[in-house]
Amino acid sequence: MKLSLISFVLLLGLFACQKEYNIEEAENPEYLHRSVYALNEIIIHDIFSPPVASRIYAYSSLAGYEAGRHTDSTTLSLAGQVRWLSSLPQPEAGQEYCFPLAGVQAFLSVGKALTFSEDMLDDFREKLYSEWKKKSGIPKSVFDRSIAYGTAVAAEIIEHSKKDNYKETRTFPKFMVDESDPTRWQPTPPDYNDAAEPHWSKIRPFTLDSAGQFFPPPPPKYDTSKNSAFHKVALEVYSALETSDQAEREEIAYFWDDNPFVSHHAGHVMFADKKVTPGGHWMNIAMLASRIKKANYVKSAEAYLYTSIGLFEGFISCWHAKYTYNWVRPETYINKFINEDWRPFLQAPAFPEHTSGHSVISRSAAEGLTFVYGDNFAFRDTTNVEYGRTARQFTSFFNASDEVSISRLYGGIHYRPALDLGVAQGKKVGLWVQQRLRTRRKE
Repeated sequence: MKLSLISFVLLLGLFACQKEYNIEEAENPEYLHRSVYALNEIIIHDIFSPPVASRIYAYSSLAGYEAGRHTDSTTLSLAGQVRWLSSLPQPEAGQEYCFPLAGVQAFLSVGKALTFSEDMLDDFREKLYSEWKKKSGIPKSVFDRSIAYGTAVAAEIIEHSKKDNYKETRTFPKFMVDESDPTRWQPTPPDYNDAAEPHWSKIRPFTLDSAGQFFPPPPPKYDTSKNSAFHKVALEVYSALETSDQAEREEIAYFWDDNPFVSHHAGHVMFADKKVTPGGHWMNIAMLASRIKKANYVKSAEAYLYTSIGLFEGFISCWHAKYTYNWVRPETYINKFINEDWRPFLQAPAFPEHTSGHSVISRSAAEGLTFVYGDNFAFRDTTNVEYGRTARQFTSFFNASDEVSISRLYGGIHYRPALDLGVAQGKKVGLWVQQRLRTRRKE
């Protein structure tokens, strides 16, 4: 009898040891933040255009939120809220999971499915999970169950992503340039590239009723007379750097350039710089804000969710306007009517001018981050330090998005109306996303 009692006590002790592991480390949001950074690096490596990058972030962040949210019982699924999402796999009742691990698995699995450099992501994930298991001591059964659940959620999201018309738009005809109409966009130096993503408005949105739901007002009427409103906005671009604060304006333009592929020409040699996309910059700001707030996994996942979906919807809305108006870039007009040798401070991207993509998506993302973390959120943006720029300080997400917008004037990329109307457009998109998607139960 005594021996049986000792054996029973030993079995209880063994069972207790198996259950005891470092829960705080197992649910550490840094694993999510590092995963977002890793996906960012892969997107840069694979040179995805800004609209395409936003699609990768949105689907990945949705999966990361849905698989990881169950650690907080106050959260709501976006199934039934996202237009095309009716249901998702649920965790098995009575079983133990590490939901942040499931969330990271879902995030990375979707990211892998939507990018090219699968080996890079697999290498990152293997090292991350090895560290995760070592530091947390998470039991194998819990680890495997969590990975399986994250994989199941990811598989469902991936299947939905195949039906958003992205694959079909890869085969649509190229954009035809109308050289007979001076108001229309023309390819710009140095590479005179074809227009990028002319059919992006045909991509299925998460929340918008249609790509044209928040269609912006037109630019000023095209008029080459020197006293016309349009000529004046062109002159403003032309002289934007002829000021006493030129160095500061140049720094602002450089800091927010976020052009994923900038070519350089030296004689017969061409080389390029690869940098973060504008959407990637805002995902990094979401990361910085989450770390400042010491946000847990779920709160961080919400920040990435509202940021990424705001970016995705913003690009759909903006690209619909761009290719509807098909408006001429400042460089083309200035070279023809003001100074044929003038070049913008930044390299003009290959798509029409009105409205400003940076302005639209930055305000939409800022609305999302303000919704999650509040206004007057001061932060130091170090995103582009690794690309040789100095960090910049902001008093709020709106303050940052305002600087993003004006940076395009300083860079010679946009006329002011495209900035102001783009900010208004992005605000409407961002607020719409908040109204349509709720991640918390009403108290």
